[in-house]
Amino acid sequence: APPSPACAPTEPSERLCARGPRRASRGFAHVPVHVREGQGGGACGGGRGGGCGGGWTLAERRRQPTMTNTTYCKVWATTDEVKQLPSEQFLTGYMMVLACGGLLACLGVKVSRPQDMRRLLHNAGVALNKVANTAREIERKVFHLCGLLVPLTYQVLLHYRFSRQFCCSICWSITLVGVTADILRVNVPFVQRNWPMKSILREKEHHQLCGGSYFSLGCTLSIQLFQPVVAMTAIIFLVLGDMCAALIGRSFGQSVCNMKIGPGGRKSVEGSVGMFLCCFLFGCTIFSQVHLREYAVFVASLTATLAELYEPFGINDNVSIPVLSSLALTFGFQRTFACQPTRSPLLWYAQNGA
Repeated sequence: APPSPACAPTEPSERLCARGPRRASRGFAHVPVHVREGQGGGACGGGRGGGCGGGWTLAERRRQPTMTNTTYCKVWATTDEVKQLPSEQFLTGYMMVLACGGLLACLGVKVSRPQDMRRLLHNAGVALNKVANTAREIERKVFHLCGLLVPLTYQVLLHYRFSRQFCCSICWSITLVGVTADILRVNVPFVQRNWPMKSILREKEHHQLCGGSYFSLGCTLSIQLFQPVVAMTAIIFLVLGDMCAALIGRSFGQSVCNMKIGPGGRKSVEGSVGMFLCCFLFGCTIFSQVHLREYAVFVASLTATLAELYEPFGINDNVSIPVLSSLALTFGFQRTFACQPTRSPLLWYAQNGA
């Protein structure tokens, strides 16, 4: 049955739930029902029949729509502050700027001379005994910036109204072709001798699948299983966050905190902190139009950092980072979207004429 006009301060119907979830009572006694203009009055004297006892007849009570018990919040915010997703125009522009910046950085590294790169690193504060290794790592990792073309292409296809299923089909096709070619590289000497970009492969990758195959698989799984903006953000965490962890770890690892972490002590605190901050920064900017974005982004950034650090279940981090980050983003936004306007009891009662 709908509640009686309780002795509670009235709020305009556009004041909606924002944060601090709590379980609403089945009667919703805390919700003012006189949200429609012209219905209800002051604190205890308004409503049909007046008084705190309510004025609905038994037939009127039976005609009132029922509302399921769910989670709402204590503190209220305006609808302008609560948006579910970044706008399509913002997301397309963001991906284009990010991909163009990555390609320019990649081009800049390729055209620079090795001695100029070493001098730049030394001037940036990198220890002299780390300059050579850092320069090699930059040359290898900067190629990963081309991975920013994946979320850009995905967003452009969606912008031009290609279906999500069509995008998933393209991703699976590319992944199958790439993994098959990589298997041939490992097992066929002729392919191995003529494999392009052999110079950027790690030593252990000469006799096993390279990171590119796992990268393609991780991106494809995220695009297949999760919402587009979540998948694109997780791929950016993989490309830029993993790159920051590697470059900062190589350049400044154990310079501030002399402690080795991760399996076998191969990782540094500086690299992990750099990855977390990088993911958190880009996550907050991607979801800059979303209310309470920092909570979901924090959880996802921490998840991505831990996945890169420990490689859970022995899964390559090029797979675990995008998949687990997508899961964390989805979980985080489900928690904050419990306070979205369309599920607010105020708006529900206003729309159903209660």
